[in-house]
Amino acid sequence: MSIRTVYLCDGIRTPFGRYKGGLSAIRTDDLAALPLTFLVDRYPRIAEAIDEVILGCANQSGEDNRNVARMAGLLAGLPVSVPAYTVNRLCASGLEAIGQGARAIALGDADLILAGGVESMSRAPYVMAKAQDAFERSQQLEDTTLGWRMINPKMPME
Repeated sequence: MSIRTVYLCDGIRTPFGRYKGGLSAIRTDDLAALPLTFLVDRYPRIAEAIDEVILGCANQSGEDNRNVARMAGLLAGLPVSVPAYTVNRLCASGLEAIGQGARAIALGDADLILAGGVESMSRAPYVMAKAQDAFERSQQLEDTTLGWRMINPKMPME
């Protein structure tokens, strides 16, 4: 088995925003769809050639729909036959997605992959854990913006 050379053919990104900044009103899946749409428009025949979309996203807890790569691909107009998956490596999710795409191409599992990352901390929702006991009414709201939430009580917090 030979390892194939992998090439970065093009790169596009959205502007880098800040918490509650100018991009804060844009859903994460819509934000991720912008560069994918741009690439599909720039290379009209690319949609039929894409083997997969891989995106990194560390905060999949709301509008990202659990698989933001799939939603972004569909929103960008890619055929439903193009599979997509999302990886979570926290601060290195986008880099992990690119690494996985490069590895798939190098090993001959794919020829063309759209890979990158997306995040919108401004749009991160509050979540509520299930109650510990049946019919229990006490509930706690957790902010998914940053840090740990719903921590396992067995985990030492020092």
